[in-house]
Amino acid sequence: MLLNHTTSKIVERKALTVNPAKTCQPVGAMYAALGIHGCLPHSHGSQGCCSYHRSTLTRHYKEPVMAATSSFTEGSSVFGGQANLLQAITNIFTIYEPDIIAVHSTCLSETIGDDLGQIVSKAASDGKIPEGKHVIQAPTPSYVGSHVTGYANMLEGIVKYFAKKSDNLKNQLNILSGWVEPSDMRELKRILKLMKVKNVLLPDTSDVLDSPMNGKFEMYPKGGTTIPEMVSMGDSLHTIALGEWATEKAAINLDNQCKVKFSMQDLPIGIQATDRFIQSLAKLGSVSVPESINDERGRLVDVITDMHQYLYGKRVALWGDPDQLIPLAEFLVDMDMKPVYIVSGTPGKTFEKRMEKILSKSVPEAKYKNGANADMFLMHQWIKENPVDLLIGNTYGKYISRDEKIPFVRMGFPIIDRIGHSYFPTLGYMGGLRILEKILSELMDQQDAACPEESFELVM
Repeated sequence: MLLNHTTSKIVERKALTVNPAKTCQPVGAMYAALGIHGCLPHSHGSQGCCSYHRSTLTRHYKEPVMAATSSFTEGSSVFGGQANLLQAITNIFTIYEPDIIAVHSTCLSETIGDDLGQIVSKAASDGKIPEGKHVIQAPTPSYVGSHVTGYANMLEGIVKYFAKKSDNLKNQLNILSGWVEPSDMRELKRILKLMKVKNVLLPDTSDVLDSPMNGKFEMYPKGGTTIPEMVSMGDSLHTIALGEWATEKAAINLDNQCKVKFSMQDLPIGIQATDRFIQSLAKLGSVSVPESINDERGRLVDVITDMHQYLYGKRVALWGDPDQLIPLAEFLVDMDMKPVYIVSGTPGKTFEKRMEKILSKSVPEAKYKNGANADMFLMHQWIKENPVDLLIGNTYGKYISRDEKIPFVRMGFPIIDRIGHSYFPTLGYMGGLRILEKILSELMDQQDAACPEESFELVM
């Protein structure tokens, strides 16, 4: 196939990315906006940009993704898109009747210098925003950062606009969710309910991008964080921000604006990260950990113990988003596996420091890199130098899996050739069990397929 000619000789690249391990900011902004109830994302750029962002999300979630666009033409590209956006706001509220329009920029509108804040302010002063309706905005230039950056920028814009401080302190926690699946947000709500912790989860794409088939078209599904919930976040006791790359900016803004202190936590993937999350909920929510949660942890540990022989020493290559890769690498180390190659196209100064802390003792030979030049081409070169036993990442690793005949577990974004990720969680102890089951299935299938006839076993 195409990648058969990848060379194992690595040459340092400064200005070339081959098969990037990321996608662009507006995709993330659109996904975050879909986690608000009654919200219509709006792409301030050309129709082609909006079509790509919508199709990327639709292919991953297998659900129709609604969004509007400023529909730039040659004239807009030269003279600016203010008139387009002002007209779009009028049309959207008149025809589609959302409660909120969430505007994000694109390469084109950022390059010509459109000021979204100024345009939205003008729309309000011109009376184009009906009473009780809202327009929020976030800058998301595609030529810097990644989809995670866009998600973070939109999440910050949501908090900045809606969260309000009053004299009525509420006995609730804010949970800022990093980029995870609707199934994971549903799992977070299940855990919070079991622990009896009152909370506001933002965003919440459950019942939006995993909504059931009921025979009726719903422009705005029943899921998503509501406006009253978002307003109340300014009066919460504390904020738990899950995933530094996706949620830190919003948590800092909430602290500065409403004086709600926050704790940065990893996404609860695997045993240790979930332990830290559960302990934080117990402490900050002043609740005890129910036996049912402890039982879930025990089942995960039991399966790891039972199947340890298939996990021990297995070399693994990972790629995807930093917020997922960090706790996932920690989980693999806990199971005595060796995450030897890790790449993420999302920039950030703390990525390599976190990986060094996790891997330096148990996997000193590990190679890890993030940013523009941390791409799938580099990952394939590392694998050519010294093969691995398992791949974990999004769909774009299937070419390496096919060429090198390596078992492949799909996890992350986007997954556009399989189903299930939006329905089965990877967060929490039950999510850890799901990850473990997928890993074991791939490794044991490979053993069955590759072993000699005399070693083929019925019972494993």
